Amino acid sequence: MELKVEREIGNRTLTIETGKLAKQANGSCIVKYGNSVILVTACMAKEPKEGLDFFPLTVEYRERMYAAGKIPGGYFKREGRPREKEILSSRLIDRPIRPLFPDGFRNETQIMVTVLSYDQENETDVMGVIGASTALSISDIPFLMPVAAVRIGKIAGQYVINPTTQQMQEGTLNITVAGNKERITMIEGETQEITEDELVEALKLAQIEIKKIIELQEELVSKVNPKKMEVEPPVETEGLRDKVYAIASEKLPEIMNIIEKKERNDAYDSLFNSIKEKLEEEFPESEAEMRLYYEEIRKKAMRDKIFNEGIRLDRRKTNEIRKITCEIGVLPRVHGSAVFTRGETQSLGTCTLGTQYDTQRLEELEGELTKTFMLHYNFPPYSVGEVGRVSGPGRREIGHGHLAETALSAVIPSEESFPYTIRIVSDILESNGSSSMATVCSGSLSLMDAGVPIKSHVAGIAMGLVYESDDKYVVLSDIMGEEDHYADMDFKVAGTRKGITAIQLDTKTEGISVEILSKALVQAKEGRDFILSKMEETIPEPKSELSPFAPRMETIMIAKDKIGLIIGPGGKTIRDIIEKTGTQIDIDDDGKVKIYSENAENIEKALNYIKSLTEEAEVGKIYLGKVKKITDFGAFIEILPGKDGLLHISQISHDRIEKVSDVLKLGDEVAVKVIKIDDRGKISLSRKQVPDDKRIIKDN
Repeated sequence: MELKVEREIGNRTLTIETGKLAKQANGSCIVKYGNSVILVTACMAKEPKEGLDFFPLTVEYRERMYAAGKIPGGYFKREGRPREKEILSSRLIDRPIRPLFPDGFRNETQIMVTVLSYDQENETDVMGVIGASTALSISDIPFLMPVAAVRIGKIAGQYVINPTTQQMQEGTLNITVAGNKERITMIEGETQEITEDELVEALKLAQIEIKKIIELQEELVSKVNPKKMEVEPPVETEGLRDKVYAIASEKLPEIMNIIEKKERNDAYDSLFNSIKEKLEEEFPESEAEMRLYYEEIRKKAMRDKIFNEGIRLDRRKTNEIRKITCEIGVLPRVHGSAVFTRGETQSLGTCTLGTQYDTQRLEELEGELTKTFMLHYNFPPYSVGEVGRVSGPGRREIGHGHLAETALSAVIPSEESFPYTIRIVSDILESNGSSSMATVCSGSLSLMDAGVPIKSHVAGIAMGLVYESDDKYVVLSDIMGEEDHYADMDFKVAGTRKGITAIQLDTKTEGISVEILSKALVQAKEGRDFILSKMEETIPEPKSELSPFAPRMETIMIAKDKIGLIIGPGGKTIRDIIEKTGTQIDIDDDGKVKIYSENAENIEKALNYIKSLTEEAEVGKIYLGKVKKITDFGAFIEILPGKDGLLHISQISHDRIEKVSDVLKLGDEVAVKVIKIDDRGKISLSRKQVPDDKRIIKDN
């Protein structure tokens, strides 16, 4: 049976349909917004996966190029592995729904979001969150409650619900907010240094719109009336939990006083091995259950310590930042480099400057896009003292890199003022939490070390939350790995002293109130300002000069009608200039010529060459020209590339000459003066009017 519900959201109609497409999935729906259309399916394996201590959920977001009326590029002319945007959208949809499956549910579940139509205005990632929640809610898959998402923009001082693609480019705020009727479950976005108060207002507006969309989902769910699969709680071995708790409780307080991560983790492992040895005879084949209870008591012990003592595992106060060190110029041949260390998290940031030929070209539904600023994040296994498979970047690395790139984008100079391609790489050398925020800091330091004229430093901080109720909770500043694992929130905030530039929220709970998030934002600003002060002590402003190893660049404007002259037939002239001067040259349609080289002298050569090609002859100016043709009545002299003038026989010498060839030969260089340019552009030259000391002829 086909069912449909719809409602006005952000001055456009949001429609959700089911019962028409993909009916063999456990749950499926079509979401329409404007002329953008997506299909979302939810499927569940019939049997649970044994031996897992996590919920096996995968979310796949895919854009079909036909959705925008395009044929994919490349040899195969079909969609291949997911593009970066698709990976980021998959993560965006995954994060708000992942905490909303019941404990103990281990059936493999897959959400697939397929973009069928894209109208170039209404973004489909937000629609994907709505569709995923709806498909799960109308299916038999256990799902605790529906969620929804909206995008909030701010254009000309006004908040906008689900801004169009064009509006997002004009605004100072672009955040995606997901949540249930009462609380926020996910935030992702970028801003142009807005204040904490402005962000809170945006979250409040988002919560209102989210509630409307959830009510729309509930209307459809009531029509479908699905029967949910019941999740059987795992059978507990009688007495095992109490015995694990009893043994662990004796040693945990002592272990939790160990500050160093590796030593503490070794002690945790040793304690678990001790528990296993003591109980394996009485409880054979129960190691997985023992570990589950051991994790429970570790989590409880850490949270109790914070609640009862206000002290964390590394003995910090709840709002205290770990020790910070910053160092720049650590790599001699790199254009800009920095090491940022915060506690046991360390990032090596490098900045490389390139030319317009180094831009990244992306094939998207919107068309071909280019990026002149990019940041890549690497998380090798040695950063956490492990052995692991080394391959291309995974979803986590792509997501972390994108967040840091977003944070720094707000301070990157415009292409007009700094026409370089900029690539930052963050190699995480050590990790104990907040490595993406350490990447923001090392990236900012490396930009200044490279001499990129960013307007200010950007710092990032990860905030945590230990939550029991709205009356009993603690916000944590600068969380480390164990707090990220056992606490309830990972709230990353990056920005300058002026305001926020990027934000990301994930939660392990059913959501967090705007009031708690508001308090966390205030505490995050205090921490961010502290980190910025440490960075400013190291390098307060960008270096005045670029690295001697960075490419140099000069620009020159030429008349549009001269572009063809520079390029030449089939590109012959510009190739000749590039080869002779050892430069790279790029010409824009508006006549802007960009010249790149690592050698300043080469750039000067190319500049002079181009100037000579585009220069106009001036009456009264003396030129050193070359004899191109000799006739009975004179000689044609090339005074500028492609520009010849007539040196009449009467203007060659003060003395009478019988034949031009008596004085001049082909290829001779001769000093001449422009004495006339007629209406048709014909140039008349004179050698007689050149002063005696400049009247030279150089034989060919």
